[in-house]
Amino acid sequence: MSPAAIIPPVPIGPVGQPDIQYLPDPVKYAARTKRRLQTEDLPKALPEGFPMELESDLVWDGKNLAESYDWNYHLTKEDIAEVEAALEHFKSLDLPLGYITQTTFPLPTLHATLRSISHEIHRGHGFKVLRGLPVDSHTRSENITIYAGLASHIAPVRGRQDTKTAHGEPADVVLAHITDLSRVVDPTAIKAPAYTTEKQVFHTDIGDIVALFALGEADSGGQSFLSSSWFVYNELARTRPDLVRTLAEPWVSEEGGGVVERPLLFHQPASASSSEPERLIIQYARRGFTGYWGRPRDPSLPPLTEAQAEALDALHYLAEKSAVSLDFHKGDIQFVNNLSIFHARAGFRDSEEKRRHLVRLWLRDPELAWKTPEGLASRWEGIYGGVQAEKEVFPLEPFVRSL
Repeated sequence: MSPAAIIPPVPIGPVGQPDIQYLPDPVKYAARTKRRLQTEDLPKALPEGFPMELESDLVWDGKNLAESYDWNYHLTKEDIAEVEAALEHFKSLDLPLGYITQTTFPLPTLHATLRSISHEIHRGHGFKVLRGLPVDSHTRSENITIYAGLASHIAPVRGRQDTKTAHGEPADVVLAHITDLSRVVDPTAIKAPAYTTEKQVFHTDIGDIVALFALGEADSGGQSFLSSSWFVYNELARTRPDLVRTLAEPWVSEEGGGVVERPLLFHQPASASSSEPERLIIQYARRGFTGYWGRPRDPSLPPLTEAQAEALDALHYLAEKSAVSLDFHKGDIQFVNNLSIFHARAGFRDSEEKRRHLVRLWLRDPELAWKTPEGLASRWEGIYGGVQAEKEVFPLEPFVRSL
């Protein structure tokens, strides 16, 4: 099936669902905002205890971030030599990939640099890009081994992204492929833009850290965008406190075959007893509320409110306005604090010679991890709880996740 022939299904949500789709529409957003400001008596105060303004290195505007922060770490010849030695050491152990650790993939000198990157992710600007891995010099299995090995020094805990392999066997699948499968898969089976060439709007994944390793680049497009959710919060707190209240109220969604109610926005006051600073966490994926291709919003769920529809658009457009564009190439690994940063990507076009192909890990560093809000505890347990090395699976070929 050629890309031109693909006609994605149009998700149909609950009766009364506002006129909002996965791909944001600026005209509809502007009209909804104007209508609500003119016809509704919107709250002027933030929820109790929420800050008027967050101050942190995690608050940044992508338009000028490069003037004060270099998010790149270019691997040196010495780094590459150490990585190659670690790869050979792990291969000599003849162990499954689930046993990759800081010990089995030793990086005696590079380790300190990777630990400082973890600190930057958790306590600094929230993201870093490792550049320069020689992808074409290795097999797919070796590249994934190197990826998992480097990641283990930044955040040693890997989360499950599926409970079934491509063939349906139970497993802790800890690696996912992000690439266009719409050429070979029935569009009704696709429930996430990760498997298409479409633009991916701003969102978060699940877990503490999202790591993406570029095995291949698109022929054109596919740029990676990051945006500080703390910067977005400050803009909302200053201009639309009513939308902060909307985000902090429970939203109904489907999860794991059941229905859950939780906020999209969580505030954690500073803790004097544990020296933990004030933190704010926004966790959401727009497609869960608007539907996407083969997965419409469950018609048995209540429709979104107009306030919720506006809040979703506000998050996207404020993130888009303040985003940084990463020059993401084959051989790069992007590590992102999923608790403080939204990510997105541009639409792209592949060719026979060049195809965009990323692999993803969901990571956690117990030493530096943020406290998980109670409302997210079950989700975090679902990906990090009980993952066993002997059951970890790193698929070498892409497939559409079952979850």
